[in-house]
Amino acid sequence: MSTEKHSFENENGDRLSAILELPDGGEPASFALFAHCFTCSKNYRAPRGISRALAEAGIATLAFDFTGLGESGGEFADTSFSSNVEDLVSAAAFLEREFEAPEILIGHSLGGAAVLHAAASIRSTAAVVTIAAPAELTHLGKMLSGKMGAATEEGRAEVTIAGRSFSIGKQMVADLEAARMEEAISGLGKPLMVFHSTADKTLGIENAESIFSQARHPKSFVSLDGADHLLSRREDAAFVAGVIASWAGRYAGRQQ
Repeated sequence: MSTEKHSFENENGDRLSAILELPDGGEPASFALFAHCFTCSKNYRAPRGISRALAEAGIATLAFDFTGLGESGGEFADTSFSSNVEDLVSAAAFLEREFEAPEILIGHSLGGAAVLHAAASIRSTAAVVTIAAPAELTHLGKMLSGKMGAATEEGRAEVTIAGRSFSIGKQMVADLEAARMEEAISGLGKPLMVFHSTADKTLGIENAESIFSQARHPKSFVSLDGADHLLSRREDAAFVAGVIASWAGRYAGRQQ
């Protein structure tokens, strides 16, 4: 496989950083788009490991940093869940413009919630994958709201998440509390693959059970045994990628 660095602008004119993993030799069977977890980046184990493994299986995969995170421009404090969804739509437009429209949307944790919402706005979507995704977002909104007691007049506050400090805006909290996951899941209208670990201590596996029960067929559920929330073990990311590559071939790409 080969790795290419790219960048593109979102709707606000911020330049977002991306990495495209391409199969080595020959045309990709299809293109996928990967959305990373909350406050993470494209360089975490899950996006890098899964993107590379998918490229080895013939599926070109673009992973990018959401606004204000990793190597992307913009201010994280000015972002919201809705802006994450908009960033995904911008990433899909970039792929369609420069390469080929993505048929597979993959989201990890909050990124999973984002792809469920973005699918309706990305016409090329043929299949959706969630990994350790939340079934609803109000709990995250309430958690952040509780940490924003000392918010400034600008509506921002410094919060610590997984040992790192971030400036969070009130719009992020309001957006998370207003998101309607049930509508996005039940109205998806695309084949769905749900991955979740029985050992996930950040988001319990009951989240996957709820997503799966609300989704319409065709849908599939893979229970990951022993993996952590971030899929920090190389073998877990490789396993997820292998299943995605096999499953997505039924719905996307030139193998149809």
